[in-house]
Order: sequence, then C-alpha cells, then structure tokens
Amino acid sequence: MFAFIKNFIKFIMSRFFIISILILIQIALIFFLFYQIAGVGLPVYFTFQIIGVFTSLIILNRHFNPAYKISWIFIILVFPIIGVGFYIIFGRVRLSKSKEERIKQTMNHNNYIIDNDFHVLKAIEDPSLQKIVNFIEFATDCKVYKNTKTKLLTPGKVFFSELILALKQAKHYIFMEYFIIQDGLMWQTIVDILIEKAKDGLDVRLIFDDFGCIHKTSRNFKKILTSQGLKVVNFNPFRPKLSSFMNYRDHRKTTVVDGKIGFLGGINLSDEYINQIERFGHWKDTSVRLEGGAVRTLAILFIQLWEFSTKEHMNINEYLPDEEYTDAGIVQVFGDSPFSSFQVTENVYISLLNHAKKTAYIMTPYLILDNELLSAILMCARSGVDVRIFTPHIPDKKIVFYVTQSYYTDLLEAGVKIYEYLPGFLHSKCMAVDDEVGVVSSANLDYRSLYLHLEVSAFMIHTQAVDELVEDFSHLIDVSMPISLKDMKNQSFFKKVIVFFLKVFSPLL
Repeated sequence: MFAFIKNFIKFIMSRFFIISILILIQIALIFFLFYQIAGVGLPVYFTFQIIGVFTSLIILNRHFNPAYKISWIFIILVFPIIGVGFYIIFGRVRLSKSKEERIKQTMNHNNYIIDNDFHVLKAIEDPSLQKIVNFIEFATDCKVYKNTKTKLLTPGKVFFSELILALKQAKHYIFMEYFIIQDGLMWQTIVDILIEKAKDGLDVRLIFDDFGCIHKTSRNFKKILTSQGLKVVNFNPFRPKLSSFMNYRDHRKTTVVDGKIGFLGGINLSDEYINQIERFGHWKDTSVRLEGGAVRTLAILFIQLWEFSTKEHMNINEYLPDEEYTDAGIVQVFGDSPFSSFQVTENVYISLLNHAKKTAYIMTPYLILDNELLSAILMCARSGVDVRIFTPHIPDKKIVFYVTQSYYTDLLEAGVKIYEYLPGFLHSKCMAVDDEVGVVSSANLDYRSLYLHLEVSAFMIHTQAVDELVEDFSHLIDVSMPISLKDMKNQSFFKKVIVFFLKVFSPLL
C-alpha cells in the first residue's frame, strides 16, 4: 500500500502529469467557450455549420492523405462548433515561418555533401530498383553506397551487445538519437560508457524525443547528463501549450560512432527491448549495423536535426571520415519527416510492392493503412506474389491492435497471408522482397509514422543483412500463428462495432 501511495504521489508530481493537466484545462476552456457560443441560439449554430462546410472545402483542397481529410471532415460536420476549433489547433499540418526557414537553412547547408554517385546507380541492374533509388535521392538528397557492410541484429539483446562494443571502440565522437530512453540496465550500461567517453574528450551528443521519454526518465534527466559532459537536446519539448507542432515526434533510433559504424531500426533504449523485463511476452525487435559509406548519411541526418533544434552550426566535414570499405550490395539510408511532402517511407514500400515478382514479406507492430498502401498490398497479392504480413499476437495498445486486425479480412480475401507472432510483441519494422531487397526502418505502417514522425530507414539490395532478413522471416513463420478468414468471422459483435467506429478516426490515433 505504501509503495502504491509513493508511486501515485510521484506520478502526480511528474512533469508529464502537470503539463497534461494544464493542456486538459485549456481544452476544457475551449469546450466551455464553444458551449456558451452554442447556447446563444440557432443563428450561431447555423453560422458555425456554414463555417464547418467552408473549412471542410479547405481540407478537401489540401495536399495530404484522403483518410486524414475524412476523419477531420467527419468531426467538423458532426460537431461543427468544437470540430472547427480543434482543427485550427491540431489539424493544420504546417510549420511556423521561422521553423520552415530553419529547416531550409539546415537542408541547404548539407545538400552539397550528399549528391548521388552515378557509378553506384549504374551498378543497379534492375531498372525498377534504380527508379526507387532515384526517387529517394530526389525526395531526401540521400546518397546511395556500395561500400557498406551490413549486419542484421535481432532480437534486442544481440543489438545491445553490438552497440556496447561499438561505443567502447569510439575514438572521436558518438551521436545517439532515440524516441524512448528509460532508466534501467540497458540505459545505465550505455550512459556509463557515454560519460566515460565524454571525460576522455570525445564529442558525445544525444537527441531524445521529449514526449517519448517524459514519463520514463527523471525530471532532471537532461541536466544530469549535461553536467557529466554530454551535449543533450530534447526534441520538441512537451509544453503546456495547445499546438499542432506537438504532434511531430522524433521516432528515430540511431547511433553513429566516429562516422564509421552506425545502427538504426526499431530498438529503443529500454529494458523491455532486450527482454530484461517482460511487458507483453517476448519482445521481438530488429536493428541493422552499418559500417562504411552509408553511415555518413546517418551522421548528416543527426547533424541536421541538431542544428534545427539548437541553431548551432556544426562543421559537417569534421564528422565524415573518408574511408573506403569493400562489401557486396547497395545501401541507401534515408530520412523521412512531416516536413517533407513526399511521404518517402510509404512510397518506397509501395514501389517495392509494385516491383515484387515472387515474394513480399512485411513485419510491423501496427498496421493502419491508408488507401494507397492498402491498394498496393492488395494488387501485389492479386498479381500472384506471395505476400506475408507479420504482426504481434500480444499487443501493447489494444485499441490500435483492434484497428490493425480490422484490415485482415480485405487482405486475406486478396490472398495475403497474415501471421501473428505467438511469443509476444513484434516491434520490428522490416520488409523483404524477392530475397534480394530489404528495408529495416524505425517507421511503423501507420499514419503517425508515415505522416507525422521523423523516421529513418535503410534500403538495401543484395547485402548480407538482406540475406539475414530473409532467413529471419523464414524462422518467424515457425513461431507465428496463421490467421484465417474464419478467425475474423468469429470475432465478437461488440468488437466489430468498436472497430467500425475506430476506423473513422484511425488516421488520428
């Protein structure tokens, strides 16, 4: 009982709780204001109906996903007074002019570093794969490399051991960027090394997402690390202010050591990711270790976000060593963000599905598909490609899991094979096509990752990691449960009703 009271007091005194209460108070005031307006009479109500229709027309003419438009239009037309107000605050996916200018300056500062190598492009024999590489370069300015060693790291414990080894080998600098950091064995082991390296004079920098970490770290987390010699940025600080910018999160999970070794994927720095603690059964996750040219892109992406967040100018050339590596295959690391209008990650997946001739395998913890991605998957399966999608059997968020399962029927009817990972929670974000192409990413297949989060992925052709990814998919079948149309028909009526309404708002989840 004493422990419960202690934890409860700690929670209500936390920054997360206090800021959340202040935001809820603002929302309550908005509701009260609109309630008062609505009470004036029918003329005011009809005025807002007209405003709602006009706002809906504006939404229809904006350049973003149709499903996202439908969700907001539904809210505005059903609740015109409240809906219009909330759309003005949360729905307008745009930045302030000052932030837009900072992004342009950061990107322009780095563009000259990452022009594409046409000798590498010529090494890609398949024209459709060459088009994907060209699209990524056009949308992100990220270079393609043929001199990068790759190694698939799964589950989290394998990644952890490789990460620790790389951190201990650091000679010049360490860049780390993570969505979630939580006190525990994993983070304590890492931070001890970071502090030691900072004392030795290395440039040690950390970017963490403020919202992702706010209820997982101490109130003085940033201050404590800074006092130990680390340079630390909390991306997009969670503040008691209603703003659409609070939707934008840094969902990347990357480490760069000396510009030579890099890591990216789905693994955060928390004990459940290495199965040190169990929350939702066995936690299956995946990362990829890079060594060579493509690590330069990871370093550049980190520097871009650091400069955007701090306004500090960094000399990029100090962090990009010129070393040649020899290894088979092609690697193109690329970033994606809500500040881009290309939806790069989604379009890479769609292009790969269109490219697939024999197989297309996908792992994702969340499957909330827009019409474009759903259509691409259905078309791929209907054209005779063996399409398999792996999702968790034990979810971390039940509502999101129900929405994920709501797509199963359409997919199964088209011939897609769906498997749920029986031992627990599948958090890997990967794709393998025709045993020759692979993607390891931080991005989930949901609206938040594809439209609102900063993400990073590795697009690989004929690399060691692709071979290992294909093998991992084959092992995954042995520990996963196939889902049938009969399973979907046997769902309870109550669950079907819940999902029926949830799907309308799925782009906003």
